[in-house]
Amino acid sequence: MNALLLAAEGGSEGGSGLSIILPAAAELVYGAISFVIVYFVLAKFAFPKLNAMLEERSSAIQGRMEEAERTRREADEVKSQYQAQLGDAKGEANRIIEEAKQTAESLRRDIVAKAEAEAQAIVSRAQNEVANERDRALQELRSEVGALSVQLASKIVEKELDPAAHQHLVDEYIQKLSRTN
Repeated sequence: MNALLLAAEGGSEGGSGLSIILPAAAELVYGAISFVIVYFVLAKFAFPKLNAMLEERSSAIQGRMEEAERTRREADEVKSQYQAQLGDAKGEANRIIEEAKQTAESLRRDIVAKAEAEAQAIVSRAQNEVANERDRALQELRSEVGALSVQLASKIVEKELDPAAHQHLVDEYIQKLSRTN
């Protein structure tokens, strides 16, 4: 605000307003010389150190970026190895499951085959028992038929047959019955 007041007072005295804004020529020369000296001092001492510091910082950033890139590549490799291992594990799991299915199917077939064989053995034993029982029943029937035939024949003929003749008649009669069945 003081500068505005001074500019207003200087304008009223008859001086030009440009002289207030621009310094005198001697001040411009001294300022330019001072600027050049300061620039050369800075260029000689400060700028190299600033450039070295910026270069060091740039190389550190570059190094960190390279390190980050290397770490990213390693992470990608680890990830790909993990995915490969995961794929192998899934394949192994599928193989184990398939093997278990095949084993279960094989066991099922074995159990069914054993059950069928056991059922066949039971049927065979039952058939043998039935045949044996039939043979036993036929034998008993022969004996009874023979005894009844002898009694009947003895009543008809009124004489008793000897056992050998009796057995011969019974066998003949049973054979006739067998042929008719």
